[in-house]
Amino acid sequence: MEEQVKRGRRKTEEPKEEFAGAKAGGEWRERVLQIRRVTKVVKGGKKLSFRAVVVVGDGQGSVGIGCGKSNEVIGAIQKAIIEARKNLIKVPIFKKTIPHPITAKAGAGKVLLKPAAEGTGVIAGGSARSVLELAGIENILCKSLGSDSPLNAARATIQALSELRLFSDVAKARGLTLHEMLN
Repeated sequence: MEEQVKRGRRKTEEPKEEFAGAKAGGEWRERVLQIRRVTKVVKGGKKLSFRAVVVVGDGQGSVGIGCGKSNEVIGAIQKAIIEARKNLIKVPIFKKTIPHPITAKAGAGKVLLKPAAEGTGVIAGGSARSVLELAGIENILCKSLGSDSPLNAARATIQALSELRLFSDVAKARGLTLHEMLN
């Protein structure tokens, strides 16, 4: 047991560490979207390093993405996880879906999100699916338009989720009751 702890391994019975900002019952999950070998041309030749794109979420409305570079894959993933935890956003979830349709753009990536009926599931592809699942959204329709880049699609999805507003918040801002606004 002591040797395993020294090497950085833990047994399955041991609890995972709670991360900064984690709720008492919430457990953070990470998903690697992309690992890419990148090259920088320098005077002596080419310098190789790795870039990792990671999504972090608790499944209860908090999600973030991060991008990290390092000479080793593990280091790049660790840096990306740290950055993702710094860039967390809170997503308003309404009946296990989003409150209203929305479109957002990041770079050349564009994403269209629409609320879906109960039982539909997450209908999305690639990195948008990972972001939505880790955010805790269970029923949604998503179409990725424009760029095929996983990083741009994930950033566009995060952008769309951060722009969502609940009906009650909009009614409050307009000085109306929820019933007056919806009629």
